[in-house]
Amino acid sequence: MNYMNRQRRLAFLSLLLVGLISVISVSLVSCQPSQVASPKPILVAAGASLTDALQDVELAYRKSSNSAPIRHNFASSGALQQQIEEGAPIDVFISAATKPMNQLEKAGLLAAGTRRDLLQNQLVLVVPANATGITGLEDLQQESVRRIAIGEPRSVPAGQYAQQALMKTGLWEKLQSKYVFANNVRQVLQFVESGNVQAGLVYITDAKTSSKVKVVQTISDSLHDPITYPIAVVNRSPNQAEARAYTEFLASDAAKTVFRSYGFVPL
Repeated sequence: MNYMNRQRRLAFLSLLLVGLISVISVSLVSCQPSQVASPKPILVAAGASLTDALQDVELAYRKSSNSAPIRHNFASSGALQQQIEEGAPIDVFISAATKPMNQLEKAGLLAAGTRRDLLQNQLVLVVPANATGITGLEDLQQESVRRIAIGEPRSVPAGQYAQQALMKTGLWEKLQSKYVFANNVRQVLQFVESGNVQAGLVYITDAKTSSKVKVVQTISDSLHDPITYPIAVVNRSPNQAEARAYTEFLASDAAKTVFRSYGFVPL
């Protein structure tokens, strides 16, 4: 009899314990804040010249309702084109030239109806802020000018525009021994800032970001192809709706105000 009573008591206590655990579990769940799925980050691949402007645009974008977080990948447009071709998980591409975007469109890698021209820019000749004696491209022939930085023309749009300008002025071949090729336009700017080169060709938007360089010549648009920045959504993007919303925001007045402050011309 005592054995049976002990068994009943143990069974009762076990049931009571299970009940208490259930009550505690329900209470804990009810105390948890409601879980709302966060928007997936949008990976934006953009030419290096957009580094500062797009980071400021992101601040404005965050203020828009239900905006997805942004992750940037800044590099030369040619390098980014190659990454997309190799399957990198990029949602939005902003190129500093039309050629990389043309190649991706030809390969069928852009989402239909998303490509458009976003911005325009200008090419300028810059020298260290305290430098003298260089006022234009012709002065690059001086013996005192030993090194000239430009982007690698095979992959860097700013380098391609620089090559075109120097060829049209008859200087390209004459200056061959002086070129220092950079991986992107921001590296060109860094070379000039450091004084390791006597001059460099960058965008006006890059020059505006630095107090260590000065613009000595704005290169005529007639000397190179139009400096146009196309934008598009990559067709493999898993975040099509968010990516399209972001590209639409870049055409807003808020975004255009930021771009203009850096010297870009919104289209």
